[in-house]
Amino acid sequence: MTRPPTVAQRRVIDAADPVTGRLRGTESQLTALVKRGLAFRHPRPPHDHFLTPEGHRVRQGITQAPEPDGPGEAPASTGTASTGVFAARVGGEEAAADAGPARRREVHSAWQGLLELRRMTNPGGDVDRPCGWERAHLVRA
Repeated sequence: MTRPPTVAQRRVIDAADPVTGRLRGTESQLTALVKRGLAFRHPRPPHDHFLTPEGHRVRQGITQAPEPDGPGEAPASTGTASTGVFAARVGGEEAAADAGPARRREVHSAWQGLLELRRMTNPGGDVDRPCGWERAHLVRA
């Protein structure tokens, strides 16, 4: 197991944007977080750093430090994190899944993606009307 983040690195992780995971810190702090697998540097300018899913888990206190990556090993978790696919809640579930910050990020990301689909496919870039993809993929509620 890797050492836990230093106090300074922990402050950078805790100060990350709650939705996007954007990090602000010194270059050495950000580089150390990248080496530990808790952050990544975006390839496009301005090359900001963002938390990885493992970094979000450390921030939420679910894990203390990243586990070493092994072939075929995946962290055991429940909900959408285990499938890697966003799933809308339509009611009828026996128990609501975790409604914490991770779910809030998933919902926000899915909503932003849907708005982008609407903008790209509707005439004039309207985002207030459903697009063709939404009409073809109705969710039974």
